[in-house]
Amino acid sequence: MNIIVTESYEETCREAAGQMIAAIQANPQACLGLATGGTAQGVYPYLIQAYHQQTVSFKDVKTVNLDEYIGLKPDHPQSYRRYMDNHFFDHVDVSPLNTYVPSGCHMLQQEMAIFAGILDVWKRDIQLLGVGINGHIGFNEPGEVLHARVHMAELAEATIKANARFFASEEDVPKTAITMGVGDILHAGKIVVIATGSQKAGALQKLLNDDEVTTRMPCTLLKLHRDVTVILDRELAQQVGYNRPVS
Repeated sequence: MNIIVTESYEETCREAAGQMIAAIQANPQACLGLATGGTAQGVYPYLIQAYHQQTVSFKDVKTVNLDEYIGLKPDHPQSYRRYMDNHFFDHVDVSPLNTYVPSGCHMLQQEMAIFAGILDVWKRDIQLLGVGINGHIGFNEPGEVLHARVHMAELAEATIKANARFFASEEDVPKTAITMGVGDILHAGKIVVIATGSQKAGALQKLLNDDEVTTRMPCTLLKLHRDVTVILDRELAQQVGYNRPVS
């Protein structure tokens, strides 16, 4: 596992974007695994900037997103399709036909089959990933068992509370989502994890400082992947007690 300690959240996002840009420069037809949420949002302006500076083109790139709330139409203000359009897709030359965000409104079993089929065909060169305050990755919440493949997830109370800031009230947060399984996430060629904020310290401590791998802390399963880069700011690194040399 490669650990990069930055001086700020902005530097973290710039570093993550740089790794995605490098993947596209190495393979102009690369497939990007994308994430949403407050932490990932800071990455997309750097990708857009690189496009406008003609450092990179997305015209032959494919993208597939981690997850989507069940019950939100694509044009809902808090849907992840709307998020991706607003923060990234509408600002670069990516073809809409080459972007996939799972639907939370279609027949669930049918959409899960479509999602799994796309993951089988669109081999992700790189997967952008955040970590939930309870250690979830995608919407794979802590539990006795985790799913390997695409499934419907029940959101944990901690996740609902954390996401309530994006909605009018906590009651408006969807309680279920369609998500990649842990096995799907680990199938990406490279994984780039970004983390910021003191509320992530518990999860990052388990990821960086403990040898344990457990379904009770899903992010620890990333230790099983051969090419994971974790990017976090110095304040968070100090908070979790990460003091090994940066590799």
